[in-house]
Amino acid sequence: MSVGEMLAATVPMARTLNLEFLETTPEKAVVVLPDQDAYHNHVGGPHAGAMFTLGESASGAIVLAAFGDQLSRAVPLAVRADIAYKKLAMGTVTATATLDRPAADVVAELDAGQRPEFPVSVRIQRADGAVTGEMTVVWTLRPNG
Repeated sequence: MSVGEMLAATVPMARTLNLEFLETTPEKAVVVLPDQDAYHNHVGGPHAGAMFTLGESASGAIVLAAFGDQLSRAVPLAVRADIAYKKLAMGTVTATATLDRPAADVVAELDAGQRPEFPVSVRIQRADGAVTGEMTVVWTLRPNG
């Protein structure tokens, strides 16, 4: 089962919004929020909360892809998030997440007994390529025990 399939199967909000995980690698995660009337806002586009969930889900997908081999000793947790809504989002929107620190540096901190924090950048775009939102989610790997 891929990271995207696992998230779609186990995260209720991902299922609720019918998120589609197109790519989930340690280098990039791409997640789509289909255009759905039930999740529109007052101007007919995706609600800000749905776009936030889209971006956070993309960030979680790359974290699991990059650090899935560390799950026996640490749990990934979102620490904080910041989102900027740049343009009106209409129709289907796509979130692309990338790690802002090398995964090896994060694992080295974990190896040293630290609780590393690392940012994930997310770009949210309409089908025409216009960037409708930018998000940063800071994650940690909390050591078990």
